[in-house]
Amino acid sequence: MELLQSEHVYLYWWMLAACLLLLEFLAIGTIGSFFLWPAIAAAIMGLIVHSYTIEPQHQILILATVSVLSVVLWRAYLRRSPLKSDQPFLNLRGAELVGRIYPVSDAIVDGLGRIDVADGSWRVEGQDCPVGTRVRVIDSGTARLQVELAELADEEETFINRIVGPATNRKKFSAAVRHEARVESDY
Repeated sequence: MELLQSEHVYLYWWMLAACLLLLEFLAIGTIGSFFLWPAIAAAIMGLIVHSYTIEPQHQILILATVSVLSVVLWRAYLRRSPLKSDQPFLNLRGAELVGRIYPVSDAIVDGLGRIDVADGSWRVEGQDCPVGTRVRVIDSGTARLQVELAELADEEETFINRIVGPATNRKKFSAAVRHEARVESDY
């Protein structure tokens, strides 16, 4: 408490503000502006103490009050007017897949299966269906994508059912596709 009663106590508050800002810069992306508001409160406290003589207990009380109040006000402001981004799907990898149609790569059994997207594979939840069935991604809120059966044109549906009908895993599906390719190449 002796530190908070010295003649240059405002410098200590400003050093605390600088340290908290440094922590904010080091923790960017992990905690989410947790140290920013206490740093601002410490800087304000330094300005107040530079102009007025305040008891140490009151300095700490003012710092705590300003910190909590600023966090509450900032969160309320963000709720009313959220920040806009030029990359809305950044860090929301599955959100950009919503609405797209993909074939099932591992049969959906008991509500769980897989689809291949570009060079990756995603776990999916949806209605049970065999390999090759086309599904539409409807939600990406969890670690798994939520899918539903996609509407297919008649000729496409017939082709897929003819090939995939009995297939229940990748090896059988691959063999069926290779066989179909050989049959079509004979023409």
